[in-house]
Amino acid sequence: MKKEVLRMERVTYLEQGNVKLKNFNMALYEGEIMGLVPMNNLGLDALLQLLQKNLPLYYGYVYYRNHMVNCWGKPKQEWNRISIIRNESILADDMTVADNIFVLRPGFKKWLIQKKVLHRQLAPFLEEIGMDISADAYVSELTHFEKVVVELLKAVVAGHYLVVLYDISTFVSDRERIWLYEVIRYYAAKGISFLYITAHYEETKQLCGRTAMFTNGRIIKYLYPENASSDERYLCRRGGFDKKLREKMKRHTKEGTAFALEALYTPQIQGLSFIVAGGECLVLQDLDNRIWEEFVEALTGEKKPEGGKMLVEGKELPFRYDRRIAVIQEFPAKRMLLPYMSYLDNLCFTLDHRLPGLWRSRRMRESIYRECEAIQEPGLYQGGVDRLTQRQKYDLVYGRILLQNPKVVFCIQPFHGAEMPLRIHICELLEKLLDKGIAVVILAVNLADSLALADRLIKVKDGMNYLECSCEEFEGLPDHVPWKSF
Repeated sequence: MKKEVLRMERVTYLEQGNVKLKNFNMALYEGEIMGLVPMNNLGLDALLQLLQKNLPLYYGYVYYRNHMVNCWGKPKQEWNRISIIRNESILADDMTVADNIFVLRPGFKKWLIQKKVLHRQLAPFLEEIGMDISADAYVSELTHFEKVVVELLKAVVAGHYLVVLYDISTFVSDRERIWLYEVIRYYAAKGISFLYITAHYEETKQLCGRTAMFTNGRIIKYLYPENASSDERYLCRRGGFDKKLREKMKRHTKEGTAFALEALYTPQIQGLSFIVAGGECLVLQDLDNRIWEEFVEALTGEKKPEGGKMLVEGKELPFRYDRRIAVIQEFPAKRMLLPYMSYLDNLCFTLDHRLPGLWRSRRMRESIYRECEAIQEPGLYQGGVDRLTQRQKYDLVYGRILLQNPKVVFCIQPFHGAEMPLRIHICELLEKLLDKGIAVVILAVNLADSLALADRLIKVKDGMNYLECSCEEFEGLPDHVPWKSF
């Protein structure tokens, strides 16, 4: 008989009077690996909060390991032993692996910390999953994958019986993800349950026994890999997104060489080279997830590379900040907007190379304001950016790049953390760049969503070119890659 680890029964949860979850029901069983695919993010943050902390409910009941931990009218406001592992690590960077796993766990009461004892306690946990991580290594020195493993070990040592993995595939490489799946299966066999949250059903089919489709704060359907008819119903639901993408996405006319990189060398990059044409979308996939930081630092001149050269429209360009090259950071709505500046100033931030007198001429800025207001909703350009929706913030970032009019745009993980409707909109924004003849290079760790736009794919391994294929050769990619059929 299956043993329940978690049950949420008819849960209705409000935040500031807004309904986040309504009559929500979900059950997880001991040793189960269940997938959760959010079609939109409405209610998802509330669900994650309620899993860890018993916040006041409008109605409903929450049971964890056969004990009622939360009930409407009688909230306990206590924390549940449930771990959530996501891109933002909860580990202390300035402490060692052993200290994070043992010393920072609840219930640790020793006054003197004996390193040899901690090492001896940690060794069996690392051996049983075949990981070689030094107990004395500082967390700041670890890779993204190693941090995920340490957080997982921290949850196991702390006695957590449910672990939530949120959008893991966007920051661990394909090889690391396959290894992580084996570790998850190992702990699932020992009775620990997992909730695997990702934007793509193709991914959950590799790992999960069943997958819940989540939208508007409710689970609308459970899908099972062995049930073909369930898959078909899911695809019909997602067909609206497929149709929207197919209508928008098209192959673009290539307009000569826009950008070329020749034999780039940094500590992690070993001779990376590629060429991209104007209006072409190139996806660079790092199979090791370790080079993009150094790559962007070299492009922008933050750190001088050990060797190599880059060319824009056939002319060599020094490794330094140049407006002909644009970089759209990961999470651009957070990292590329200046909250103390107005909407219009954020929009014009990289435009002064085209209009040298921009910041001295109030008339020029007012002219841009009138032109922009004619095509946008009234009042959008007045005030700051904090009041904007997530979609409007993305419009602002990509609108700034369009006004900048670079020859090439490098997009770091552009779809990371975005809900499905926003992913479609990001594709449309990238289409606008391509329509203007701007080359787009997507820097990715996994291929989710990127192939919907790609004209070519280059896989990078050990810091060098590993494999290149055109869109006609995408059929040879694994079946779990989303939008492969495009």
